Amino acid sequence: QIQFVESGGDLVQAGGSLRLSCTTSGFTFSSYAMSWYRQVPGKDREVVGYITSVGGRTHYAVAVTGRFTISRDDAASTLYLEMNRLKPEDTATYYCNGDLDYYCSTTKCSRFFTWGQGTQVTVSS
Repeated sequence: QIQFVESGGDLVQAGGSLRLSCTTSGFTFSSYAMSWYRQVPGKDREVVGYITSVGGRTHYAVAVTGRFTISRDDAASTLYLEMNRLKPEDTATYYCNGDLDYYCSTTKCSRFFTWGQGTQVTVSS
């Protein structure tokens, strides 16, 4: 059974930092590109960025470029999201998911497994 468990979300002041983690199981983590997404109630889930399985190349949404960094630990089947200089508009529930590199464009991956519960990030102004 494929599972994603996101953690690390918190309430933080604008300008602060957080590190999110996504522990996974049920699939070969090292063979998949891994993405971070976020969602605000009433809005569509949006891509934050992703990291490829081959080469560890990263791609980010314009809104987070230069502030967020995605990394992965294949041995631990864990994905990370380092978030710096947080803004109130970063407030959302953050999720991770996986897809094969082949199905990922320069902006996002097109497929996903069943979603985890996410982790809440709240940035106060």
